[in-house]
Amino acid sequence: MTTITKRQIMDKDAPNRSTGIVNGRSSNILNWDDVRFSWAYPKYKKMLGNFWTPFEINMSNDVKQFPGLSADEQESFLKIIGLLALLDSVQTDFAGKVADYLTDSSLNALMIILAQQEVIHNHSYSYVLSSIVNKDEQDRTFDFWRTEPVLERRNDFVIKGYHAFSEEPSVENMLEAIVYDVILEGLFFYSGFAFFYHLARNQKMVATSTMINYINRDEQLHVDLFVKIYQELLEEYPEYDTPERAARVQEIFREAVQLEIDWANEVIGDKVQGLDVEDVHDYVHFYANVRCNQLGVERPFEGYRKNPLKWIRAYEDVDLGKTDFFEQRSRQYVKVNVEDNGFDDL
Repeated sequence: MTTITKRQIMDKDAPNRSTGIVNGRSSNILNWDDVRFSWAYPKYKKMLGNFWTPFEINMSNDVKQFPGLSADEQESFLKIIGLLALLDSVQTDFAGKVADYLTDSSLNALMIILAQQEVIHNHSYSYVLSSIVNKDEQDRTFDFWRTEPVLERRNDFVIKGYHAFSEEPSVENMLEAIVYDVILEGLFFYSGFAFFYHLARNQKMVATSTMINYINRDEQLHVDLFVKIYQELLEEYPEYDTPERAARVQEIFREAVQLEIDWANEVIGDKVQGLDVEDVHDYVHFYANVRCNQLGVERPFEGYRKNPLKWIRAYEDVDLGKTDFFEQRSRQYVKVNVEDNGFDDL
C-alpha cells in the first residue's frame, strides 16, 4: 500500500508545477500558467461560471404552494431535502481532506471551490426550508438521518467509503474513496432530483426545482473533477489499474444501486402521481452504468443504455446564462454547460 503525505504549505526549493498528483513536490505557489494538469484551468473557469447563491431565487410562489401538496408529496419533499443536506455536509469535509494530499496547487484550489459550492448547497436547503416550514419542522428535517433506517444504511455506506482514506491516506484508499464520492455526487442525489423536476413539470415548487437545477449542474462538475483525479492517479500509479480494482468498483456500484432503489421506494414508491418508481429504478441503473463508464470500468448492469426519464433533460440542460428556465428572468451570472457525456444514450 502506497502511503501518501500531506502537501507542504510552502517549499521554496520545489517547482511551481508539481512533480506528481500526490507524493510529489511543489512550491505550492499557484500560477495557472505553470501547473501540472492542462485540464485544471478550464475546469476552474467552469466552476466559477456556475457561481450562484440561494438569495437569487424568489421562493414566494413555493411558500404558497407547499401547503397544497399532498401529505405524501410534502413528506417526500422534506425527506429528500434532509438527505441532500446530510450528503453535502459530508462532502464539504471530504473535499478538504482530499485537498490536503493533492500536491499540485491548482487541484487544491479546485477542491476548495468544490467545498465552497457544497456549503452553498447546504445553505440552499436551509433557505428552502426556512421559507416553507417553521423552525421545528426545519430541525426535524435536518435530523431525519438520525432516525430513518433507509437513510442510516445509505449514510453508513458512504462514511465507510470515506473512513479508510481519512484514517489511512494511501493511493489505494484515495482511489476507493473517489469511487464512493462519484456515487454520492453522481448517483445518490438523482432519484431526489427526479422528484423535484417532476414537481416542476407539473408547475409545483418551481423555485425549489430551480435551485436543485443549479445544484445538479455543480455536482456534475464535481463528478467530472473527481473522475479526472481518479484517472491521473491510475496514470501515475498503474500498478493499481488492475482487473481486481475494476471488479471492486462494480461491486461497490451494485451495492449503491440497491441502496438508492430502496430510497426511491421510500420517498417515491406509489406516493407521487405521474412518476413511476420503476422508471426511477431504471434511471438509477442507467446512471450507475454512466458513472462506471466514466471511471473506465465495464458497466455493471446489462442493458440500461438509454435514459428512461428523457424529460429530465429539459431541466438539466437549461442555458442558465440567458434566462431562468422556470421563471424566465434575466440572470446576472454566466452559467456554463457541462460536458455532455452521452447521458441519454450509452
